[in-house]
Amino acid sequence: MNIPGLNNSSDFMKNIYFILLLIYLFQWDGLNAQKKEPVDYVDPLMGTHDSRWMQFPGPTMPFGMVKLSPDNERSGWKAGYEYDVPNIAGFSHIHEWTMDGLLVMPTVGKLMIEPGTEKNPDLGYRSRIDKKTELAQAGYYKVNLTDYAIEAELTTTTRAGFQRYTFNRVDSARILIDLQIDSEYGSEIKMAEITRVSNTEIEGYSYQQALRGAGYNEYIVHFVIQFDKPFNSFNGWTRDGVQRNVNKIFSGWDHTDIGAFVQFNLKKGDQVLVRSSYSLVSIEQARLNLTTEITDLFGWNFDAVRLNARKTWNDLLGKIEVETSNEIDKKKFYTNLYRCYAGRTILSDVNGKYVDMFEKEQQLKDPGSPMLSGDAFWNTFWNLNQLWTLVTPDIANQWVRSELEMYDKGGWLSNGPVGLEYSGIMVASHEIPLIVSAFQKGIRNYDVEKAWQAVKHTQTVQGIFHPGGGVAGNRELSDYMKFGYVPYESGPTSNTLEYAFDDWCVSEMAKSLGKMEDHYYFRHRANNYKNIWDPSVGYMNLKLMNGKFKSDFNPNCCTTFLGSGWVEGNAWQYSWFVPHDLKGLISLMGKDTFNSRLEEGFITSRKWKFNSEYTSENSLLAMGVLPINHGNQPNMQAAYLFNYSGKPWLTQKWAREIMDVFYGTTPHDAWPGDEDQGQMGAWYVMSAMGLFEMRGGADVHPTYELGSPIFDKVTIHLDPNYYPGGKFIIETSNNSSQNKYIQSASLNGKMLNKPWFYHDELVKGGTLKVNMGPNPAYDWGAKSSDAPPSMSEE
Repeated sequence: MNIPGLNNSSDFMKNIYFILLLIYLFQWDGLNAQKKEPVDYVDPLMGTHDSRWMQFPGPTMPFGMVKLSPDNERSGWKAGYEYDVPNIAGFSHIHEWTMDGLLVMPTVGKLMIEPGTEKNPDLGYRSRIDKKTELAQAGYYKVNLTDYAIEAELTTTTRAGFQRYTFNRVDSARILIDLQIDSEYGSEIKMAEITRVSNTEIEGYSYQQALRGAGYNEYIVHFVIQFDKPFNSFNGWTRDGVQRNVNKIFSGWDHTDIGAFVQFNLKKGDQVLVRSSYSLVSIEQARLNLTTEITDLFGWNFDAVRLNARKTWNDLLGKIEVETSNEIDKKKFYTNLYRCYAGRTILSDVNGKYVDMFEKEQQLKDPGSPMLSGDAFWNTFWNLNQLWTLVTPDIANQWVRSELEMYDKGGWLSNGPVGLEYSGIMVASHEIPLIVSAFQKGIRNYDVEKAWQAVKHTQTVQGIFHPGGGVAGNRELSDYMKFGYVPYESGPTSNTLEYAFDDWCVSEMAKSLGKMEDHYYFRHRANNYKNIWDPSVGYMNLKLMNGKFKSDFNPNCCTTFLGSGWVEGNAWQYSWFVPHDLKGLISLMGKDTFNSRLEEGFITSRKWKFNSEYTSENSLLAMGVLPINHGNQPNMQAAYLFNYSGKPWLTQKWAREIMDVFYGTTPHDAWPGDEDQGQMGAWYVMSAMGLFEMRGGADVHPTYELGSPIFDKVTIHLDPNYYPGGKFIIETSNNSSQNKYIQSASLNGKMLNKPWFYHDELVKGGTLKVNMGPNPAYDWGAKSSDAPPSMSEE
């Protein structure tokens, strides 16, 4: 494979870096003709039908600030890229939850400054595409824009994008830059400007607001765009119409329609290369991001940037090696693993500058530990927390440091730090389980005492409308502390369960730190789940301020978002939400009822693929329809509950069923429901290895529960900076789609007769061997003493 040389440079490190990439390329060309690497199994088009804004098919890097991807839907819920729409409006740089910006589109022929619609692309500049030419890989995207006879190729570094457009039509060849774009939440542009710097570079900014009604997430996208060929005119448009041969386009205040276009004189077959970057700090910072990550290392070499992205992803994905003859399972595994690191976003610049919740410029002491943005941590203790702390502990450490930086600057942790602000999205403060899990697993490259003060503050001080925007802390904490539960009149009763779990996490951290008074205080509060248990109906129930339960109980009632009731769930689902004390819950419910009700729920939900969105067009209301709704967070732990109730073979059965029927491999069935920036993906990755953490790793001595591993062999390469064991191997025998039940197991040569073991045993390295069979082994792990630990017995 021929790779054009970089721009002439005497920079030693630049040349060394390129030589290393060449070596990797030759290995890729030779060895991978015979053997596929983990990155080759990633399919970013999986699940891109009826998907969220963050479920984009275009290239990014792990937690990439630039997520350069095609868009083809108008603003609205789940807007972004729809696989079944056969046209594209352009390629935008930002695909973070509630954040968007900076769309680029190459065109020829008649000038159009509106994007057009999905059903009528001729109304605007969007183009039909040849689906046969569409190719999406980790770090690369390509498609033919058939209306313009242009081949579009995209790749990225962490903070910069690189585009290569091959023009096979050249009449009025141009590249458009549109700042007001369609997206899932539809940000509003308050003011914007685009300036010609030279005949190969433009710069600008766009002051944007998202969710203004919710009171948070305003930001300025500062950008720099460079072209490898000189353009012969700089032009643009505002609400006043098209402006030609100008040096600057300015929107004015509160005038949202603004864009620019540059014209080229080209010959058929010419390529135009485009380098771009943005910063939330300044145009100078955007230029620094671009210079540092692309210009200085790669010049105009598109293929070298693409190769760098591929290698980066392969190194990350290769931290887990799986062995099986089932190629479909490998595709599912590595694509799910990819999504765990593709969705969320770095929002600090290459030198550590960032903008805080007060829109003030800040400087990180360690730029290598960036500021991280994302949707809520709502119940990530059942998916992402487990994966990050096990496979990439340094990333878990970065999340803790990012949260503590927000605590320093804003006085609070953030439960959903999108835009590095206090979104207050969803409920509870489940950044706490992430911080505590990292701490308990020895991931502690931060100020531990500050972390302790931050989590304690969050669980003892009533949440507020933050002066920087949004909501910080717990909305109903005062009433929770006053009554010992969240009354129906105050807000979601289900928050009683969410807060109680976070209380337990804080109590465990206090115990590890030797703060025993705090330990006992929060441990006592962790029992508050019992206060909404209604023995007359045998479920958790809505409770009033007067201490009485609400009448007319219905286990399938009353789904809410942030009002009274059960957040995106129902009483049936939330009655299992006691991850820290399942022994206590079993004592309340009775073991027989616990098992029979749960199994009946799985049987009922199986025909709907464990996803309520299949049962109703109104997804929010549908969340209360099925007992087991794996497509949403409140009961993603359901399959693993049987490990605590003496029937671990049912955990093995139903974990395997969810992996088989909920998760698919096509654009249409990969993740029915909401993949949620890696949450669905991380559950699959952990479960496919046969591992799960009911308590999210927040215990003083974290544990892993066993499910039903699907691979012949899994090798987890442990990070030596945190875990000294080298690697941990999970090896199965007699494994198949029918042989889903554990017959026996051994850990490092010693028989393992219970369905769990300690995290410390895993990170020391070793081998877990699991013998599988077609029928349940009813005696294995079934004794009461075999169950994983619960608070009631500790």
